[in-house]
Amino acid sequence: MPVRIGHGYDVHRLAAGRRLLLGGVDIPFERGLDGHSDADVLLHALCDALLGSLSLGDIGMHFPDTDLRYKDSDSLELLKRVMGMVEERGYRVGNMDLTVIAERPKISAYIPQMKENIARTLRLDREQVSIKATTTEGLGFAGRGEGIAVHAVVLVEKT
Repeated sequence: MPVRIGHGYDVHRLAAGRRLLLGGVDIPFERGLDGHSDADVLLHALCDALLGSLSLGDIGMHFPDTDLRYKDSDSLELLKRVMGMVEERGYRVGNMDLTVIAERPKISAYIPQMKENIARTLRLDREQVSIKATTTEGLGFAGRGEGIAVHAVVLVEKT
């Protein structure tokens, strides 16, 4: 197939005593995301979208939270490994669209650095990386400030 699309979705709980990393950016906030790795929910959703585009399962299948080798892993490194799987199969990223769902913190000031981190890691132009944020207007777990969710969509093309 010359073109394939993948969708990823991930959620992490906000917890005291953790760093808040989104797109490889350390964001000052009173709580961070809880998880086995660095819990970068943005990069995890992106990894799932890339893996899904080629029917390669999900991030938990490749980097299970039961494996201590991945404890506190840098999600940019995991993303790089996932991209290697994509390239091994003869595909490249056309573009991606990522949506962060969180009431707080406001992340608009950090989006340019997130885009830069992803573009650099995947060897893409920044214009191939779209990141935006929305709230749930106080509804649900994200609206109550219990966690952050991300939807990711990617288009990959045969090289």
